[in-house]
Amino acid sequence: MSPLHVIIIIIIFPKNLLFKPHPFTFTLTPYPTPPPFSHTYIHTMRNIFLSESADVLNAYDFSGSFTDMWRHMRLSLVIPPLTAAIGVCATMSVMMFIERVYMTVVVLLVKFLGKKKYTQYKLQALKEDLEQNRSYPMVLVQVPMYNEKEVYKLSIGAVCSLKWPSDRLIVQVLDDSTNEVLRSLVELECKKWIQRGVNVKYETRNNRNGYKAGALREGLKKDYVLDCEFVVIFDADFQPDEDFLWRSVPYLLENPELALVQARWKFVNADECLMTRLQEMSLAYHFAVEQEVGSSTCQFFGFNGTAGVWRIRAIEDAGGWKDRTTVEDMDLAVRASLRGWKFVFVGDLEVKNELPSTFKAYRFQQHRWSCGPANLFRKMTKEIIFCERVSIWKKFHVIYAFFFVRKIIAHWVTFFFYCVIIPISIMVPEVHLPKLIAIYVPATVTILNSSCTLRSLHLLVFWILFENVMSFHRSKATIIGLLGANRVNEWVVTEKLGNATKAKSNVKPLKRSRLRFGERLHFSELLMGLFLLYAAVYDMIFGKDHMFVYLLLQSGAFFVIGVGYVGISVNN
Repeated sequence: MSPLHVIIIIIIFPKNLLFKPHPFTFTLTPYPTPPPFSHTYIHTMRNIFLSESADVLNAYDFSGSFTDMWRHMRLSLVIPPLTAAIGVCATMSVMMFIERVYMTVVVLLVKFLGKKKYTQYKLQALKEDLEQNRSYPMVLVQVPMYNEKEVYKLSIGAVCSLKWPSDRLIVQVLDDSTNEVLRSLVELECKKWIQRGVNVKYETRNNRNGYKAGALREGLKKDYVLDCEFVVIFDADFQPDEDFLWRSVPYLLENPELALVQARWKFVNADECLMTRLQEMSLAYHFAVEQEVGSSTCQFFGFNGTAGVWRIRAIEDAGGWKDRTTVEDMDLAVRASLRGWKFVFVGDLEVKNELPSTFKAYRFQQHRWSCGPANLFRKMTKEIIFCERVSIWKKFHVIYAFFFVRKIIAHWVTFFFYCVIIPISIMVPEVHLPKLIAIYVPATVTILNSSCTLRSLHLLVFWILFENVMSFHRSKATIIGLLGANRVNEWVVTEKLGNATKAKSNVKPLKRSRLRFGERLHFSELLMGLFLLYAAVYDMIFGKDHMFVYLLLQSGAFFVIGVGYVGISVNN
């Protein structure tokens, strides 16, 4: 029985009926019998009914029994599992805190000591040697796309403008589009660049087996690829600068053990709306810290799937592209690393691209980015442990830091601790919630995460609330990936709106379309908002730690996203 039931009973029954227990006895007292239906008769019968009913009710101590029952349920069914959950979440918070502090220390040391991995290469000398000897390697550029009507011209034009000897460069457009009209337009664009002297190969398939991994795998099987030494991959919304190859390929020429050169992303539509600004904050930390730490310590990090140059021999040695998960890029990177290949992240080499600006597109992207790594972790843990070609330190880094803490723990602790366990513990005052874990540790982690995007520091509160909401979807996706449940291999291509071209033209910006109210509702977010609002009101009335301030803000964030008022809305 909950405290709410006790309050209702106290309101319904008078105090003298609840707090004065009496033995359960009846005392029959003879009353004079007035004439029936007279005023005196009715008055007498009402007194008899009320007095004897009061004796019956007073025989039970309702408040005591309900209170004891609720106290017993809390002690036996609520408090033990809640205490254990707090302990588990506290442990995960400490693990994430240590990982964040470690990466921050490494980045600071690398920066101030000038030990970034890519700065140790003599890039200028390699460029001069290439130009003098004219020993240019054969380079293949792959551009996979699927119904990219807004950006296909942009991407094809950017890769065809790369500076490299025309006889040593092949541009391969891998078009899996299902729209026949769009296919003809993409092919027409390729023919236009062929007439300009660029070696463009337009490739299509009759199916989408393996999705992006399948398209890349089929592309490498073509006869004209046999002479290629390196392959560059760009997604359809990426726009490399003309000198990209000159600033990336020489690294692979100097170090024969190097398999991958990864560039950084630069977002052309970061200022389009609040949601894109918040995405920029998260991804800036990923590139500036996570990728840099992996490159500088054990020369391993996850391939971002685009804006990277691979040694084709390394891809073949690792077993080629596989479509067993939705993160084929990470899968290939882990397998290549286990074969002893090394990676380098070039932090000052940026490639412009587009962030998803609709919540639907962003949610599908985050599901794929969260479910895929968890599923890959499930499938490769044993292979990593028993691999004999890499050191124990590298195994530990891949399993613990790269997969467990960053891809699983980070999502779980953000949602379950800050959106579920803390609100519940506020309503159970017998459970002690340490402020060190609940306040100071997440505050420190948040400051470290946001330090990479100083221009958006004033949006820190919005970023925290938005990341907590998205952790709900990411946590669900990681559980699906670990269990191999339904939707584990769901692949939805991230919608691109071509904002990079619109920003440079006179086209009017996209306006928020009027969608039907039911189409904009997200009921899971609304339910979470109601739960947090209830906890906030409870803490406001009975609490003493002012946690209702956070709970009200977080419930508001769930409500705002729940009614679809985030990002931009476009007509289908």
